[in-house]
Amino acid sequence: MKIAIVCYASIGGSGIVATELAKCLAARGHQVHVVSREQPFRLGDDQPGVTFHQVLTPSYPLFREPQYLLSLATRIAQLAREVGLDIIHAHYAIPHATAAYLARQILESKGGPTPKVVTTLHGTDITIVGSDPSYAETIGFSIDRSDGVTAVSESLKADTYRGLPVTRDIRVIPNFLDCRIHHRVPANGLREQFAGPGRSVVIHVSNFRPVKRIDTVIDVFARIRARQPSVLLLVGEGPDLPLARELAQQRGIGEDVLALGGQEDVRQFLSIADLFLLPSATESFGLAALEAMACDVPVVASRVGGLPEVIEHGVSGFLHPPDEVEAMAESGLAVLTDPALHARIAAAARRVVHDRFCAEKIVPRYERFYEEVLAG
Repeated sequence: MKIAIVCYASIGGSGIVATELAKCLAARGHQVHVVSREQPFRLGDDQPGVTFHQVLTPSYPLFREPQYLLSLATRIAQLAREVGLDIIHAHYAIPHATAAYLARQILESKGGPTPKVVTTLHGTDITIVGSDPSYAETIGFSIDRSDGVTAVSESLKADTYRGLPVTRDIRVIPNFLDCRIHHRVPANGLREQFAGPGRSVVIHVSNFRPVKRIDTVIDVFARIRARQPSVLLLVGEGPDLPLARELAQQRGIGEDVLALGGQEDVRQFLSIADLFLLPSATESFGLAALEAMACDVPVVASRVGGLPEVIEHGVSGFLHPPDEVEAMAESGLAVLTDPALHARIAAAARRVVHDRFCAEKIVPRYERFYEEVLAG
């Protein structure tokens, strides 16, 4: 098949999954074209079978802001004519599903072959952007006009039907990891750069948006550190990262909260960590938690969204209501101070990843879905 993957390039779950899917599909013999404003940060420069197409959006004095939706739709239509696309796979509803719909309308108006449109819903495109009355009708329309729709969790599927005027059937295909790559790797002295003997390493990886509740990350860590010598590694970039630093200074723990910025390969940092914190307000799936689990890092997270579909409380991690900060800290302390419990949770988490969420189990489900869509 000839497939266009339309996605965001920035650090975030939808862009990561879209990029990994592109690479896996290419490895399975498909011709894959990635379309985005910039090259996705996990795509790399040499990916056999994957071609990157940059969307250029010129600025004109008449427009107050660049018209990305229009330039994206035009680029998709051009690409479809150039290579004869079978599938346009839009990751994240807006603007990608809307641009795919518009591109298909352009192609149909010319009377040529028209690719099918598949839209994958990832989370905040529904739970945050989709709940805004300024966007809701357009998002719902774009989803309904797709030839096939998937969501990354049952929770997100339910949120979509509950919050948007959508009637299209939605297939749940969860996020995944390439388990040949995502696993614990040798530390090579990295841990000693951050934590001395007897100190635990706690980690949080995100895009530092308000939904990640960075203030709660700092609060939980402060309670853990008060009883167990620890450092907190913050991996990623986003608007609330300065807030994390400020709150850490206010709590008197600034020296033990280390911001490492965006990292293309988070495995090296997960591989030195003892505990992963994810106290989000909502998570449609929790890809960052899955990456931690693959690297043998127990996760303490909020019981929200799709996380209960990934983590079983007390077995493969710990889930608590978002406002139960003390309970999160207690669970974190339990795994940091009980080596047997830590080993049991880490092993169970790794088994969950390998049993349910490796690429070789999930990517064929996308292929079968494409075939269904092409067959009408």
